[in-house]
Amino acid sequence: MKILHIITRMILGGAQENTMLSVFGQMKWDGCEVILLTGPTEGPEGTIVPLLKQHDVTVIEEPSLVREINPIADIFAYYALKKHIKKIKPDVVHTHSSKAGIIGRVAAWHEDVSFVTHTIHGLPFHPYQSIFKNWLYIFVEKYAARHCHRIICVADAMTEQALAAGIGNPDLFLTIYSGMEIAPFLNSDSKRNEVRQRYGFSETDFVITKVARLFELKGHRYLFAAFARITKIYKNAKLFIVGDGIWRDKFEKYARENGFADKVIFAGLVDREKVNEVIAASDMVAHCSLREGLARVLPQALLSAKPVVSFDVDGAREVIIPQKTGYLVKPKDVDGLCKAIIEIIENPKRAKELALFGQQLCKEKFDWYKMVDMLYSLYCEKVTR
Repeated sequence: MKILHIITRMILGGAQENTMLSVFGQMKWDGCEVILLTGPTEGPEGTIVPLLKQHDVTVIEEPSLVREINPIADIFAYYALKKHIKKIKPDVVHTHSSKAGIIGRVAAWHEDVSFVTHTIHGLPFHPYQSIFKNWLYIFVEKYAARHCHRIICVADAMTEQALAAGIGNPDLFLTIYSGMEIAPFLNSDSKRNEVRQRYGFSETDFVITKVARLFELKGHRYLFAAFARITKIYKNAKLFIVGDGIWRDKFEKYARENGFADKVIFAGLVDREKVNEVIAASDMVAHCSLREGLARVLPQALLSAKPVVSFDVDGAREVIIPQKTGYLVKPKDVDGLCKAIIEIIENPKRAKELALFGQQLCKEKFDWYKMVDMLYSLYCEKVTR
């Protein structure tokens, strides 16, 4: 079986790690050849292309497959992908991310690939952009859905939202949770003290961590607004920002202007192999994104047995179950976010109980071997028919 994965860019991100682990797992299948095709990967989000090449993954970089909507470049990308597919002759084309998913599915379908599938890591339409953009994305997603054999979703919420928008039909969709290497998170506390010292946290500090790119819809502004109140009550509270992006200067300025710059640690980009360490250094994890298929940091935090509060968006409630595994808050609700964080600070025993229950749940759902096995079954069922 020859498998071609297509993705818009291989930055440090959840969709990219999912794709990478899928590739690594499939390279171990007997008789399988796996190739990854990506668009240009550059910018403050980092890249995992060198890591792929270190593991002897065949990587093709296609310059015309850019993230931004660009009709001329997109036409070039369509014909470029058709050319690559014709040359490679894959049995399976598996696309990831919106742009690659639309162009890649149509190109593969028109080249009569035996099995064309797409993973929805997060839908491109959402309430925080213009009506026209949402209409355009829904239109092209409907079109692309008619040019694939199956759509994989990383959360049931993605299926529900796609169907509500008139994309595809229920039989087209399958949920496969985005797998990850769980062992490093289960064993991460062994490095807790070392990492806290590295970043300047004392034993008595209460560390609130957010792991995400510093971009608008990742919701940092709401966490910073909540922390501005919390730090006045709890002098030992610290905010640990892991990730980088174009909004970093803005939040550094906000912290200075509100008098708590000394309470915020910006870790910048952290290698994916080190994410378990920064979570281990934490006392809790806060995730305030306004849109996310299913943020990987939620199961990662629970696998590390750390209390979690998250905005109630997309697939979050499939992991953060109120009163069972963590705390959900309405999107943009700074008051609710404050209340949930204070609940964790003041009731650590109860918060830990929820996190431990969540740890068991995530061990069952998010092991990357399970994801790879489910993909294998799906591919074999379709390709061998």
